[in-house]
Amino acid sequence: MEHYEISKTDLLAIERTRLANERTSLAYFRSFIVFLSSGFVILKIEVLSNLQVLGISFIVIAFIFLIVGIARFLYVKKKIKKFYKYK
Repeated sequence: MEHYEISKTDLLAIERTRLANERTSLAYFRSFIVFLSSGFVILKIEVLSNLQVLGISFIVIAFIFLIVGIARFLYVKKKIKKFYKYK
């Protein structure tokens, strides 16, 4: 198997891709926090007691965001390492 030298441009592109993956995972985590806190607020405020189904739905959606965000982060990280074995 031949070993190719990776140029500085390619290394920078890989780093940008890695950082974009981290930013995307942080956006998923931010969405998780917003949906989770909104769901708890809806459940805890008595004035909104008729919206309890919405609060529970927000909590479920929050955990879906968390699972999808972690799965996507790990998948993209694996793909980056597979195609660019430089470290």
